[in-house]
Amino acid sequence: MSVWTKLFTALRGNINHAAEAAADSQALTILDEEMRQTKGEIRKSEQALTTIVAKEKLAQGKIADLNAAIAEHEHYAVQAMEKGDEALALEVAEKIAEFETQLETEKQFLDQVSASVAQLRKDLKDSKNNLRLMQQQVDTVKATASVQKAQESLSSRHLSANSKMKTASESLERIKKNQAQRGAEIEAARDMASAEDGSDLKARLKSAGITGNSGGASDILARLKAKQQSS
Repeated sequence: MSVWTKLFTALRGNINHAAEAAADSQALTILDEEMRQTKGEIRKSEQALTTIVAKEKLAQGKIADLNAAIAEHEHYAVQAMEKGDEALALEVAEKIAEFETQLETEKQFLDQVSASVAQLRKDLKDSKNNLRLMQQQVDTVKATASVQKAQESLSSRHLSANSKMKTASESLERIKKNQAQRGAEIEAARDMASAEDGSDLKARLKSAGITGNSGGASDILARLKAKQQSS
């Protein structure tokens, strides 16, 4: 695989990764919006449930009132019959029939309302559970994305730090080599200066144990004796 092919593959991989990251971010944004709308619908459903429950309670109250009215009028009818007033008893019986018709209607309405309340409560419970689970998953995905982003950042910084350390180490080695070279040049200059003024030769003769006339007292005395003998 050529260098250009590898480079193109790497760039394409980075582009695909960036595109996927953008798509994932967009998907999470859409999901957040959908969940926000779902929360709104749940609130509306709760309000509707409150209204229906109120109707259910009203229907239960009407049924209780009708049962009480029926019982009361049955007592009236019995009293009218006991007094022999059949016409009044019949009129009361007709009223009882009206109450019973209303009672049957209210019972049917109550059954329908109660069924609606039960179904709506179940649907609300399911919706809240689904929303809660979805929210947990979204939170987990977001948390994981944040952790992975932090890890990528740390990894990038680590690589950058390693690169900087490597550069610093190379610079340090270069400085040490330059200093060694400079030290060698200074030492060479000193050697050359010693050779020019003869100090280097004297040092080497002395190191070899070879010395010239030092002009000491014994040397001077020997020289004087030599002069006397010659004269």
